[in-house]
Amino acid sequence: MLTTSRLRRPLFGLSLALMGAAVAIRLLLSGAPSWLAPLLFVIATLIAGIAASAAGAGDCSAARPEVRRRYTRTLVVAMAAYAGLLIVSLLLLRQIEGAGLRALVALLPVPPIAFVLRAMVGYIRDIDELQQRIELEAICIAAAGVSLAYMTGGFLQGAQVIDVPASAAMLWVFPSICGVYGLAKLVVARRYR
Repeated sequence: MLTTSRLRRPLFGLSLALMGAAVAIRLLLSGAPSWLAPLLFVIATLIAGIAASAAGAGDCSAARPEVRRRYTRTLVVAMAAYAGLLIVSLLLLRQIEGAGLRALVALLPVPPIAFVLRAMVGYIRDIDELQQRIELEAICIAAAGVSLAYMTGGFLQGAQVIDVPASAAMLWVFPSICGVYGLAKLVVARRYR
């Protein structure tokens, strides 16, 4: 059975490979669909956040082995489902006309993310108080940091300094929170060692 610590290195490697593929597609394959490189980059960011979170757990994680296994299993399955459904959704949206059906297809990737969030909440409930404090502090830092960046972007957009499509900006909120959370957890966990 894979544990979070044994999963960390392959996740970082997969994340780097996907980021490299996204850059290569963007720079070298002019005929590739315009959504492919950003999609790979979003998936790589989510995986990096999960890997960084696992790295931040280190010695501070007091979760029982069955809690860690359940969390890891749910996370891996949900993220794989998310990636697959996102690709299916993007491919189908190019062919579907009706607004109701387009909405349904566009929302296909949402349930796996809901399972990820449910797994995170369950994990936090099942760990000791010190680890809960580390997790919640890292989540607060991530939410505050990404919210500040999003609001700053909104002000710059309103002043017509930058021009970012709203759909792209909205899609980056959750992956950004995951990535910043993983990094914040590394920093916060060091204070308690």
